[in-house]
Amino acid sequence: MRLVASKWSKFAVLLQHSGVAKHIPAMRRYSAENLAAMLRQFQFVVAKPIVGTGGSRVMKIQKAGNSYMLHSAGTRTMYRNWNELLQAINRISQKRPLMIQQGIHLATIDGRPVDYRVKLAKVGRKWEIRAVVGRLARPGLFVTNLCQGGTQLRGRYAVGWTFPAAQVKSKIDTMVGVSRTCTMLLEAKYPGIGMLGYDFGIDKLGSVWIFEVNTKPH
Repeated sequence: MRLVASKWSKFAVLLQHSGVAKHIPAMRRYSAENLAAMLRQFQFVVAKPIVGTGGSRVMKIQKAGNSYMLHSAGTRTMYRNWNELLQAINRISQKRPLMIQQGIHLATIDGRPVDYRVKLAKVGRKWEIRAVVGRLARPGLFVTNLCQGGTQLRGRYAVGWTFPAAQVKSKIDTMVGVSRTCTMLLEAKYPGIGMLGYDFGIDKLGSVWIFEVNTKPH
């Protein structure tokens, strides 16, 4: 079964489809210049390894007056100047290539961010939806990964907790529909993939965003 490790490569395929692209947050490869540009544009950004799983070394970065706040692994640290911030990012990333994504204000349950995983598997010649689950972040964390202490919820239950009951079906249908389109695009580019896991978020206004694609979903 084929694996595609690079998040950047997978998004490059998906961005070519206008219907999918509108669900993808703005993103750039990490550099000091790109980070500065995105912090001018967005309230916060998320930096993550281009190759990596499980939510480790993922950082949330925001400007706070003339200082910078960095969240990582449950800790928040304020850096008073730009160079200190860059040194901290290098230390956490261990110089691995990173990508920066526009920060999305996720809908929350009891103040804890919740996102979603849609899993598909190829059975014979057909792709089947295996699961649509919510993932609730551990208190104090912004990543929802189960290996980082997140809690798995039924997808419909999680959406229903954060949005009116009348919207639940349309939110689930959007995530499933985007997943199916992405699967068609990725399989055309990478024949041989057999499993896919898509990480979605729904922001406080109800817009659906796709954060990550895994060819080896847990």
